[in-house]
Amino acid sequence: MREEEIEKIRGVVRDCVSKHLYSSAIFFADKVAALTNDPADIYMQAQALFLGRHFRRAFHLLNSSKIVLRDLQFLYLAAKCLEELKEWDQCLLMLGDAKVDEDGIVYDAKDGHVIVFDKDAEDREINISSAICFLRGKAYGALQNRSQARQWYKAAIKADPLCYEALECLIESHMLTSEEESSLLYSLQFSPEDEWLSSFYSCLIKKYDKQSTIDAKFKKLENESGSVSGSSMITLANNTDLLACKAEYYHQCCEYQKCFELTSALLEKDPFHLKCTLVHLAAAMELGNSNELYLMACNLVKDYPLNKATSIDGSFSPAWIGYGNSFAAQEEADQAMSAYRTAARLLPGCHLPTLYIGMEYMRTHSYKLADQFFMQAKAICPSDPLVYNELGVVAYHMKEYGEAVRWFELTLSHIPSALTETWEPTVVNLAHAYRKQRKDHEAISYYEKALTLSTKSLSTYSGLAYTYHLQGKFSAAISYYHKALWLKPDDQFCTEMLNVALMDECQTGVDAKVELC
Repeated sequence: MREEEIEKIRGVVRDCVSKHLYSSAIFFADKVAALTNDPADIYMQAQALFLGRHFRRAFHLLNSSKIVLRDLQFLYLAAKCLEELKEWDQCLLMLGDAKVDEDGIVYDAKDGHVIVFDKDAEDREINISSAICFLRGKAYGALQNRSQARQWYKAAIKADPLCYEALECLIESHMLTSEEESSLLYSLQFSPEDEWLSSFYSCLIKKYDKQSTIDAKFKKLENESGSVSGSSMITLANNTDLLACKAEYYHQCCEYQKCFELTSALLEKDPFHLKCTLVHLAAAMELGNSNELYLMACNLVKDYPLNKATSIDGSFSPAWIGYGNSFAAQEEADQAMSAYRTAARLLPGCHLPTLYIGMEYMRTHSYKLADQFFMQAKAICPSDPLVYNELGVVAYHMKEYGEAVRWFELTLSHIPSALTETWEPTVVNLAHAYRKQRKDHEAISYYEKALTLSTKSLSTYSGLAYTYHLQGKFSAAISYYHKALWLKPDDQFCTEMLNVALMDECQTGVDAKVELC
């Protein structure tokens, strides 16, 4: 058969792959490989077998060729076959010996020399060495060796910043702290035309900076523009991934209404965007939008197979935290702790599991242990106001009222936007702490500030009433006791204290008349 005829069959194989006709691709690729015995044709046949999900046959074909030991493309595809077969130890063995340190620097296992990954691929192609590092990370992750997985993912993204999957695994699995993520991003070497990618990555990592800094990152990326084939200028301002990141930040800032409005618009454009779906559900939950939650649940059950989220993805952080929260809501402390500890082990860069462990200890009145875990959460994420609020609550329960005031004031100083109803309990807590210190003027000031955020809090009215009562301002105290009882008529404390205030006011009136006489 002439070379031009063979080349025509190769074209048929490529066309079959592009049309997802894998059996046809395998049939014709097999014939070309038999005719030429050329390594490129053998690789094309193995690719067709891999895409047709004939993993063992593809691996056998690659492994039986001597080229697999000296060609990284052959080696990588053979290891990918073992990955699909879930033979992780064999996958690592196929990829060969190499060592990596905590900074993602790869060393030769034999002589200990640093391996430098040059850009050996064609322009705009992912470096094959980066893909191999990423596959090593996946294998170690599947073997529950998260330390090695983290290091190989870092090596992969350092070898080629275009290997987004490595960064995604590091971010989504919370393998790095905020400082480590920023340091890794700073160390990446982007080409001049990929500066937009550096800006995009900066929006993907943890957003623990000041609000002005985060806003500047989004604006920089939204304002960056380019032209396509001489056409008009375009930007990423309406990109769904970028807007999903912004929605996630709104949720983090407790701006749930803005978050919900943004995710609702995004899901109309892309109904199956996973990150947007998760943030949308969280915002709907915070807003008490039960209708939206019900509709989303029905759609998700219809569109996806019903299964345990932790079975599908063992490192899926929202599932583990939600799992623990569900047990905590039912006061099943042991099961809740088990889920939170699993989440903390799987997500070392995320402070939420540690925070929830502290909350669970506080619920069971183990305040010393709660304080230790809250401090750990603070070390991981020093900008989350909720951490400071919980530290204040622990201090309050331990009767360290001065310390409680300090933590609650820090909470308010770390809120990235204007105070909303979400933070009304913190303002009330601060007022309670001031009242315990008998700083009545400050306490009343914060109670009144809380009333500007919400007028439906029993704790605010009762605290304000009791503070006025302690000052001997019985008329004001009686008025606020009545307002508290209007919200909860059977509240025992307010009922008893209202009677005391009425008696005190009557007694004061009698004493005043006697003195006038």
